[in-house]
Amino acid sequence: MKIIVTSVMVDDQEKARKFYTEKLGFAVKSDVPVGEYKWLTVVSPEDQHSVELLLEPMAFGPAKVYQKQLFDANIPATMFGVDDIGATYEKLLELGVKFKSEPKKMDNVSIAVFDDTCGNLIQIAEQH
Repeated sequence: MKIIVTSVMVDDQEKARKFYTEKLGFAVKSDVPVGEYKWLTVVSPEDQHSVELLLEPMAFGPAKVYQKQLFDANIPATMFGVDDIGATYEKLLELGVKFKSEPKKMDNVSIAVFDDTCGNLIQIAEQH
């Protein structure tokens, strides 16, 4: 058994598509209309067959409460791995990404947290 899709709830799928592709550099894998919303997934451009991230529409009331409480408590919704956190941080800053925390080393990992503009905090991590 392996993980093939995971999701992050977003308040606007098109805004999320733009952020996750143009700012973070992911590639759209699936874009399938499903009624009012889409099955919209992105993947790492380095591995098109890797785990897909579903940009899931915020259509369920309790999920909105959960997402807001995570955000207000400064808890990231998910984490992405990077090879060089310093370079990634600088690149994303130049692209206008708003960080909640600068890179900091914690044991054998360095982390930073940013706002994805779609209701979530996202953590990036570099393992040492």
